[in-house]
Amino acid sequence: MEKKERRTEMEIEIAKGVAIQIDDKNVSVKGPKGKASQDFNDPRFNDLVVIVKEGDKIKVYTDSDKKKIKAIIRTIGSQIKNMVMGTSEGFVYKLKITYIHFPMTVEVKGKEVHIKNFLGEKGARIAKIMGDAEVKIQKDEVSVTGADKKAVSQTAANIEQVCSVKKLDRRVFQDGIYITGKFLQNGEAV
Repeated sequence: MEKKERRTEMEIEIAKGVAIQIDDKNVSVKGPKGKASQDFNDPRFNDLVVIVKEGDKIKVYTDSDKKKIKAIIRTIGSQIKNMVMGTSEGFVYKLKITYIHFPMTVEVKGKEVHIKNFLGEKGARIAKIMGDAEVKIQKDEVSVTGADKKAVSQTAANIEQVCSVKKLDRRVFQDGIYITGKFLQNGEAV
């Protein structure tokens, strides 16, 4: 008995107002909230993975039976879906500024976030803003917005990580900036 080959594929619907350009494995998405692009070229699976635009959908598929290649299909599809969602609706990460011992000040300077007086330190701690992410500070809340989920999430992580407390008891020293929520700009949870 012959074993039938099954195609593994993922379909992504293109939202209205979003333009997608596919050049080999380089995908560029442009929408009302911004633009995002990703290069999916990789020598490990270049010949096995196909990305095609068909009408108002994008198909990512493979005819390979290898488990790793099948898993990559889902990863690439999810990343393209995030790009479409981000350019059509946008992503928002909310962070909360908390301090008990020393009141800290947070401000944006160019492509950096400066955190001053963290645990009474003289110098400022600096977190980088990635890509086209935008950081806004209102009293004790920080919001990171943008069309590219990778840039928004990495910026939020940079801010959170730069305020990590080391060599002190976390139960006592709870000062820091912590991620409290991840949303689309329309308010829907991600």
